[in-house]
Amino acid sequence: MKKTIAALAVLLAATLPAMAQPKADDHAAHHAPAAADMSEGEVRKVDKGAGKITLKHGEIKSLDMPPMTMVFGVKDPALLDQVKPGDKVLFKAVNEAGKFTISNLQVVK
Repeated sequence: MKKTIAALAVLLAATLPAMAQPKADDHAAHHAPAAADMSEGEVRKVDKGAGKITLKHGEIKSLDMPPMTMVFGVKDPALLDQVKPGDKVLFKAVNEAGKFTISNLQVVK
């Protein structure tokens, strides 16, 4: 029993430092929007003139919002150039003075 415990202690001591080391790709992930902050949706309509997008979306946890289809404004109108109806997207929505706005939008490939 003591040998088993000693062997496990040695294995644990050898494993912990390697687990604590950041991976080479962790740096890029640190600067990308966290997937946990993003919600899934499908583009239903793009209205570039009005700077709006209609999304059928899943739950938006950050806004405590259930799944539905709704119209959002966009922070940057250039985001609308990246999407078309039918595209699956990840997006970040924020509530700015009572208006739901898309601050980040990425097409899922």
